[in-house]
Amino acid sequence: MKAVVYNGPKDVSVKTIDDPKIEKQTDVIIRLTTTNICGSDLHMYEGRTSFEKGKVFGHENLGEVIEVGSAVDRIKKGDRVCMPFNVGCGFCENCERGLTGFCLTTNPGTAGAAYGFAEMGPWQGGQAELMRVPYADFNCLKLPEDAEEKEDDYVMLSDIFPTGWHGVELSGFLPGESIAIYGAGPVGLMAAHSAEIRGASQIFVVDSHDDRLKLAEAMGAIPIDMRKGDPAQQILDATGGLGTDRGVEAVGYQCCDRHGKERSNYTMNCLVKSTKATGGIGVVGVFIPEDPNAPDDLQKEGKMAFDFGNFWFKGQKIGTGQCNVKHYNRRLMKLIEQGRANPAQIISHRLPLDQAPDAYKHFDGRDAGWTKVVLKPGT
Repeated sequence: MKAVVYNGPKDVSVKTIDDPKIEKQTDVIIRLTTTNICGSDLHMYEGRTSFEKGKVFGHENLGEVIEVGSAVDRIKKGDRVCMPFNVGCGFCENCERGLTGFCLTTNPGTAGAAYGFAEMGPWQGGQAELMRVPYADFNCLKLPEDAEEKEDDYVMLSDIFPTGWHGVELSGFLPGESIAIYGAGPVGLMAAHSAEIRGASQIFVVDSHDDRLKLAEAMGAIPIDMRKGDPAQQILDATGGLGTDRGVEAVGYQCCDRHGKERSNYTMNCLVKSTKATGGIGVVGVFIPEDPNAPDDLQKEGKMAFDFGNFWFKGQKIGTGQCNVKHYNRRLMKLIEQGRANPAQIISHRLPLDQAPDAYKHFDGRDAGWTKVVLKPGT
C-alpha cells in the first residue's frame, strides 16, 4: 500500500510499504477514504518529538471495513467507520471509566495510545490506503446512512471536533457564559463551533493569521488579532475589564507571542490574565514532558514560567489532557447527522494522498488559506 512516511525533520514522502494484516482476531482492516493532517502532526514533522523514522503519520481516520477478525461481533465488512485517535482496549480501569485517552493496555508502561504518534505506542497511522484497527468492536464508530454524503464532517469525529468540545468542557463552561479561545487552528475553530452550539454569549478567538481570524468571525466569533496588541488586554477591554468566564488553550507548547517569538508559556499566562476571577481554563493544546530542541532551558524539560501567583489569587481552575474521544463522538455524530454541527466548514484543501508532502510544507508554513487539509487515499 501507499503511505505517508516520516524520514526526518520536515521530510515526509509517500512510499509503498507492506499492507497491514489481522494480527489478533479482534482486529479489522480499514480501507481509508479520508484521513486528515492535524496540527499536532506538525510537532513530529518539525522534528520536535521522538517520532521514529519510517513510521506512518495519521490519527484522524475514516474508511470502510474490508477485513474482519473472527472475534469481532459488532463491526461488519462494508461498514463505514470513524476511529478515535485514541487506541483503547475497552476493558482496562481507565477505559471502563471512559478515560480512553489514557488506556493502560495499548501502550504498555504508559497511559494512552494513538495511531501514528510519537511515544503513543506501536500503532501505524492512517495517512495510507489501509490501516489495522485493534479491539475493533470498541474502537470503531459505525457511521449513519449518510456517511458517504457527510464524510468530511464525520472524519472530524476522529479528533478535532471532540477535542475542541473537550476544551470547552474542561473549562467548566455553562450556557450563557463567555469564552476566549487562544488559537484559530483546526482545534481552536472547533472549540469556537462547540461553544456556539453550547450557547455561549460571547466567543473570542485569538490568532495572528488573517485567514484563520476571518474564518473564526464567519463562524460567529469575535476575532482578536494579537499582532495589534496584547490579546489578553484586548479581551479585557472588550468585556469592561472583567474578562471572560472561560478560556481554552488550543495552541500548545510551540505557541508564539504577538511578535512571533516562540514562548511556551505565552498563551497560558494570557489566559490567566483574560479569564475572570474564579473562571475556568481548558487546555487541549499539546504540551509534552520533554522538548530537547526548544529555544529555552525550561521548555527543554517540558516546564514553563507560569503566572501561578495571579492564577491562585484569582481562584481559577485548569483542566488539561488529551480528549477521550469515545466519551463524545457518538453524541457529536448525532449533531452532524441532524444538521446541528458542520465541522467540515473549516476545510481548505481536499487532496490525493500523493500530494501529502507538499501539503505538509504549506500547512507547517501556515501559508495563507491552508486552514485544514484532508487527504483522499485512492483518488
